[in-house]
Amino acid sequence: MGITNPQSGTNVEEIADGLYRINTPFIIPGDAGGFSFNQYLIVDDEPLLFHTGPRKMFSLVREALSSVIAPERLRHIAFSHVEADECGSLNEWLAVAPDAAPLCGTVAAMVSINDLADRAPVALADGESISLGRHTVRWIDTPHLPHAWECGFLMEERTRTLLCGDLFTQPGANLPALTTSDILGPSEAFRRSMDYFSHTRNADAMFERLAELDPTTLACMHGSAWSGDGAGLLRSLARSVRE
Repeated sequence: MGITNPQSGTNVEEIADGLYRINTPFIIPGDAGGFSFNQYLIVDDEPLLFHTGPRKMFSLVREALSSVIAPERLRHIAFSHVEADECGSLNEWLAVAPDAAPLCGTVAAMVSINDLADRAPVALADGESISLGRHTVRWIDTPHLPHAWECGFLMEERTRTLLCGDLFTQPGANLPALTTSDILGPSEAFRRSMDYFSHTRNADAMFERLAELDPTTLACMHGSAWSGDGAGLLRSLARSVRE
C-alpha cells in the first residue's frame, strides 16, 4: 500500500478490515490548501468500489486499485449520487470489469443510470442489503442530503463503516487516510463557505436514521476517513446544519 503514483500522489491505505481508501490529492489554482478525491474498495468474494472518481482520474484510480486486486475482479460499482466524482468513470470501470454492474438506489437507476450506464444497474430499495461474502452493504436513501434527489449511502455492516459520500467533506490535499481528530469543524467551515447542502426539511430525520446505524468508521469522499463515535458525530452535524 502507500503511494501508487508519485506524480499525482495517488495512494491506498486500509482503513478497516478489507476496506481500502484510494485517495488522490488535487491542487486548486490559487488555493494553497488543495482538495482530495477518495474512492473506497471493499475486497471480498464480490469486490465493490464505492465512487468511481472523475473520468479524467480513471487511470490513476485503476492503477491504485490494481495494487490491491485485479480490476476485472470487481462485481459492484457503487456511488451515492450522480456527479462526475461519484460516477464519472462508471463506463470505463464496466469496460475493465466485465462481470461488474452499477449498484445504486432505485431513484438513480430510474432517472439516470438505466440510460447513462453501458450495463444495467442493480437498484437497491431503501434498507435493502446485498452480501459481498464476509461483508454486507445496506443502502440507505437520503434524498437531498446533502444534495441530489437520488442521494443515498451504503452501510458496511461487518466493519460498521458508513460510506457517507459528501457528508463531512474536508478541504486539504494531504490529509491522513484515517483520523480520530476533529473533522466536524473543518467540514462545517468548508460547507458554510460553499453551501452545497440542500437544507431539506427532512434532514433531521435522515441524520437520526444514519446515527442509529451506529457506525464506528465514516468513509468520507473528500479528506480523511474518521474513526470513533459515528452516531455522536452525525448528531453533531445535524445540530450544526439545523442552526
